Amino acid sequence: MAALISVIVTTYNREDALAASLRSLGRQTDRDFEVIVADDGSGPATAALVETFKSSIGHRVVHVWHEDKGFRAGEIRNRAVLAARGDYIVFLDGDCIARPDFVAIHRRLAEQGCFVTGNRILLSRELTAQVLRDGLSPENWSCATWLKERFRGGVNRLSALLHLPLGPLRRLRRKQWKGARSANLAIWRADLLAVDGYDADYSGWGKEDSDIIVRLLRAGVTRKDGSFATGVIHLWHAEADRSALPENERKLGEILQGDSVRAKRGLSALRIAPADDNAGA
Repeated sequence: MAALISVIVTTYNREDALAASLRSLGRQTDRDFEVIVADDGSGPATAALVETFKSSIGHRVVHVWHEDKGFRAGEIRNRAVLAARGDYIVFLDGDCIARPDFVAIHRRLAEQGCFVTGNRILLSRELTAQVLRDGLSPENWSCATWLKERFRGGVNRLSALLHLPLGPLRRLRRKQWKGARSANLAIWRADLLAVDGYDADYSGWGKEDSDIIVRLLRAGVTRKDGSFATGVIHLWHAEADRSALPENERKLGEILQGDSVRAKRGLSALRIAPADDNAGA
């Protein structure tokens, strides 16, 4: 079982969604965790927002930032890992709302030699706007409210909200990399170090999370499915710029054809050259 858990929340210039995400983390039943906000180059409003949550969440809240040079999610997650103190790292996107048992269930599912992949439900554009405008707390909604929203088309599905004791079924995809996303993903720090973290060689949207899953599997770390347990509530956002996707798919194809375990430009590169990061406890 994990001791201190580090929740790394990735964000970029979306303070309204980040506020909802951090608020939900402040309502966790398990309090033995810290939050590292991995800020991919946002303006000063994000830093100011994080400051307001420092006294209400877990053990500590840290803001880790680097200069805006385009989408660099892999690199900023690596910077956040270096700032984290926990032995178990849970990655969460800053437009995802965690239910009150999110940390507790990730702790329960944590197992040496495994990473845990969670799932999510997607809110519609209209429902997202209402949640953010009116300060609603969908993490506390009743089953009846969720059923109403599903009937109205406010959410794409309800299965991610269910809690089912799947037992050995959580190992059915133990060697599969497809479908795993960093929006809700838990990895032991030791395993992250073994593969040298995310590969910052990926720039622009796409495939950096697939890359790290492939390398973890190659390193002997197996997948444990957190579906029907750890589901998060994903707020709507406009589709990201996907112009870099073909190049990132090419890079992932090279990894799949090869035998690499460690990132080309991972955690160790940041230890050597910390560059333009900024972290404050």
